Amino acid sequence: MASKLFVGGLSWDTKEDSLKNLFSQAGNVVSATVITDKFSGRSKGFGFVEMSSEEEAKEAIKKLNGQSLDGRNITVNEARPQQPRENNFRRGDMR
Repeated sequence: MASKLFVGGLSWDTKEDSLKNLFSQAGNVVSATVITDKFSGRSKGFGFVEMSSEEEAKEAIKKLNGQSLDGRNITVNEARPQQPRENNFRRGDMR
């Protein structure tokens, strides 16, 4: 079963290829995604990496947490499930 990791502290210049290359040092990378702003296309400074096994994910945390990537020290943790978000705005309602 694959394990998903949260990667924080990414440089605005970090691309998915460099993220995947770094994490391949710890095992087989299933996917690497840098989260970007949907309007500007600019990185939001974090991403997710999916490793092919839980053991490889633990190795990646141990080996890569605090390491430098593109001039920034990254944070690597187990990803938490996404929480449902409420739609907190009201269209046309001027109360």
